[in-house]
Amino acid sequence: MKTIRNRLVVPSLLTLLILCPSMKLKAQSAHSALSAKTMTWEVSHRGELRYLIYLPKDYSAESDKRWPLMLFLHGAGERGTNVQRVAIHGPPKLVKEGRDFPFILVAPQCPEGERWQNDSLLQLLEHVMAEHKVDAGRVYLTGLSMGGYGTWKLALAYPEQFAAIAPICGGGEYIDALLASRAKAAALRSLPVWAFHGAKDNVVPLEESERMVNALKKVGVKDVKLTVYPEANHDSWTETYNNPELYEWLLKQERKL
Repeated sequence: MKTIRNRLVVPSLLTLLILCPSMKLKAQSAHSALSAKTMTWEVSHRGELRYLIYLPKDYSAESDKRWPLMLFLHGAGERGTNVQRVAIHGPPKLVKEGRDFPFILVAPQCPEGERWQNDSLLQLLEHVMAEHKVDAGRVYLTGLSMGGYGTWKLALAYPEQFAAIAPICGGGEYIDALLASRAKAAALRSLPVWAFHGAKDNVVPLEESERMVNALKKVGVKDVKLTVYPEANHDSWTETYNNPELYEWLLKQERKL
């Protein structure tokens, strides 16, 4: 996987559109809603990854300013071919409701019957950062449920790519933390983590998040914490993504490149 670098970008659309990779973008307003695009990725095989993208209202392709980026991974229920389903929950939903964020938001859609794959997600990041003005030292990763699992998986494999992560009601493999601590010890130990889970979750048990947080502490990650909502069931994401403190915390984090 190539190291992700900053490159020039283009403004986003005011409305939600599904674009093919071959389509040329026309001049657009700087104030962005969610725009739907598609990128073609290829490792040992090819595939398409639909995604929604939001650019901040002050974003300008002519400016030298580079922006933080949040990669959001949805849950299992939003998989498929209708990319608008990605905006049912989380930050994309808030954008549809009129919320402005001071960062670029990228929300891909996992194909039906599949789980999040590191290769396609990393290629998506590389693609977006080549097309937009992204601050490579301020790339954040978050996701809910299946997307929480995807967040743990991607961050433990490539901790050097992210300034901070916020997995919600997800889990992962202890061995992933152990192997990452050996191969990429410095990057992993300097990765801030804020996990969230509902104490009464009957879909993904609280122990899933607890195990991952404890694993990270054991391998030397210092900035790691878990927020547990005592009365929450599986939906621990609504309260989390509605909390301004999450975004304030994320935007304070920066990885030295």
